[in-house]
Amino acid sequence: MAPASTRPTSRDVAQAAGVSQAAVSLVLGDKWRGRVSQATAERVRQAAHDLGYRPNLAARNLRLGRTRTVLLVVPALTTEFFAGVYTGAARVAAEHGFGVVLYPSPEGIGPARNPFASAQAALDGVIASSMAADALTAIRGDQLPLVMLDSDPEGSLGAATVNLDIADGVRQVADHLLALGHRHLLHLAADVPSWTFEVRARELAARVGAVPGTSVGTARAPISIEDAHAATEAALSAPGRRPTALVCDDDKLAAGAYKALRRLGLRVPDDISVTGLDDLALATAIDPELTTVRLDAELFGERGMHALLAVLEGRTPVGGDIPVELVVRGSTAPPRAS
Repeated sequence: MAPASTRPTSRDVAQAAGVSQAAVSLVLGDKWRGRVSQATAERVRQAAHDLGYRPNLAARNLRLGRTRTVLLVVPALTTEFFAGVYTGAARVAAEHGFGVVLYPSPEGIGPARNPFASAQAALDGVIASSMAADALTAIRGDQLPLVMLDSDPEGSLGAATVNLDIADGVRQVADHLLALGHRHLLHLAADVPSWTFEVRARELAARVGAVPGTSVGTARAPISIEDAHAATEAALSAPGRRPTALVCDDDKLAAGAYKALRRLGLRVPDDISVTGLDDLALATAIDPELTTVRLDAELFGERGMHALLAVLEGRTPVGGDIPVELVVRGSTAPPRAS
């Protein structure tokens, strides 16, 4: 019997059962039928049970050319949204015997250093956000089975794409503000070169532009409270008609806008309505609480992992965008009569 202080090996099982290591591999790999007797198979299984033997899956996977490891490439973890994406992906991965390595690309965009000597040797596949797409070249992730998140399905690098219905979320925001009576809006757009933000700008302009007598201005800012503060203050201090509603691409941008509005002596929503997009914890931490679009980050991660598993197994992933929901809170109201 193997010493108590060491992990039992297949050699220990072979010695206890009186068979070769090859026979142990056949039995425990469930490939014994027609090659060893039923009695021998039962003897091997009993010896493994008595010794507390567990196969070394890592070594087995390396022999098979599979590590059962997936790389999740996301922008720098500046919000809990991508933590939710990881949680969902990791949950599904664990159910299927896979592990997930989380790899944030610097600044959210641009090349990332290779986290492995050879990504192709270390990974079975990659899930990547469109905001981190440039990182794929550096890690050679575009040469592995790849699922893209939040990406243009027509120009995706991946074998599959998984998207939230961002366009519908923006339409819900626009319809809500238009129904309240707003006609002059300012779009505080994320200054990030990404398909998802292009969709937001396009859908907002189209939805509002379909109503006569409306206008949509644009101010741009990187996704940070400080930059949003500066961009909002500059836009609202400029000469011309002041918008009655501020549509922000992200809840963090909305929080920065709140600071600028307070500095300018404007009250939310009495003087100007504000909307966000994400429904982060931040949305209910600011006052008044933010009207925003709820994105199910964990479901997003789950669907991404299910899609990659389908690609690895040669199946067609489930299609269809993930629904999103407008959550109306205290930051929107009808515009003040002029």
